Amino acid sequence: MKTLCILGSTGSIGTNVLRVVAGLPDRFRVGALSAGRNLDLLSQQIIRFQPAVAVVASPDCIEPLRARLRAAGYGRTLKILAGSEGQVEAATDAAVQFVVSAGHGVTGLVATYEAVRAGKTIGLANKETLVAAGELVTRAAREHGVAILPIDSEHGALHQCIRAGAPREVRRAVLTASGGPFLRWRKRDLENVTPEQALKHPTWNMGGRITVDSATLMNKGLEVIEAHHLFGLSSTQIEVVIHPESIVHSMLEFKDGSVLAQLAVPDMRIPIQYALTYPDRLPMTDGESLVLDFKRLKRLRLEPADERRYPCLRLAREALAAGAAAACALNAADEVAVEAFLARRVSFTKIPEVVGNVLRNAAGSTIGSIGDVLACDAAARERAQAELAD
Repeated sequence: MKTLCILGSTGSIGTNVLRVVAGLPDRFRVGALSAGRNLDLLSQQIIRFQPAVAVVASPDCIEPLRARLRAAGYGRTLKILAGSEGQVEAATDAAVQFVVSAGHGVTGLVATYEAVRAGKTIGLANKETLVAAGELVTRAAREHGVAILPIDSEHGALHQCIRAGAPREVRRAVLTASGGPFLRWRKRDLENVTPEQALKHPTWNMGGRITVDSATLMNKGLEVIEAHHLFGLSSTQIEVVIHPESIVHSMLEFKDGSVLAQLAVPDMRIPIQYALTYPDRLPMTDGESLVLDFKRLKRLRLEPADERRYPCLRLAREALAAGAAAACALNAADEVAVEAFLARRVSFTKIPEVVGNVLRNAAGSTIGSIGDVLACDAAARERAQAELAD
């Protein structure tokens, strides 16, 4: 039985991880839950899964969480920690074997890195870990013999496809993108997009930032950088195509011309369970709802992703070519710009403009430690805020 630490337990990925865990009680126990300030949901998760440790955003959240648990009659012993230090303690606890990194933004990056150094298997759903610190994290994983298992659907699909051959036999990887809610919109109409429209993803149910990133295709740009670190592929070996149906999650072409694709209904429980139970494959608890009905698949469209229409995809490739500091700055600037858009402070089309301006100022910085990553991230956020103020 694996004992899990879930970083980001109250987010979209974290709640789905717990759905999978609930369906496999003989395989997993929850050792630690880490969340931010959603104390209502966190207290419900604690009562149901009974972890030994819970982590909240800051010390001021500890007593309110205890009050909620007392009001619910919860009497089990629970250690409550706070902040980044609390996350590190939970993720490196001797009782934990598997750490799910599903926190928002760079939150949890330090804990994930330290979990790798402590020899824990990582289920990675947090894009920022590899985008902002990919070289450091993957180097540590090699040094400590740690497996990093991707939880997102695209890299989970590539992980499954590559089991059919050796990495040296791969010619290219193809990541699919739904195109988001504005796929058929005219470019000039995007200026007036509202947050409500951007958050209506046609096929996936995700958090706010990643849903907006799906509309700008920044999420695919970040996935290009991730795929580079996870699978040792160059930017030229990673292609992005638009696939509105979101049934084909990724494809892998081998040097002999063979192409393998992973298909599934768009439900995050599938890649989550794959990562948690790897190398085994187990039935899903409510598997009938996840069966792919080929009779209803009238067509599966694959279209080129135009980087002129989706400048964020181009910016991500430029960041990958420029190096670790540029990738870190790209991620930070995008998070700030997306938050500003969701707060109605800037237009949808301003997002790539802000990111591009920050990226141009990131050249020359070096990343040699997690401290450097955090400093680069903070500096990029400051520059992004300055761009928004202009």
